[in-house]
Amino acid sequence: MEERKHPIQRLMDNTWLLLFLGVVLTFISYTAWGVIELMSLPNATLP
Repeated sequence: MEERKHPIQRLMDNTWLLLFLGVVLTFISYTAWGVIELMSLPNATLP
């Protein structure tokens, strides 16, 4: 008899998908944070 797994359990069992999601979500969040920081900086006054 084949036991059906919950979708969350199948996600947690897939280590490569978890690694990929961890790297991608971190990259996207830090990139978005950097873009927001750059956009919020005041314009530099040149001499």
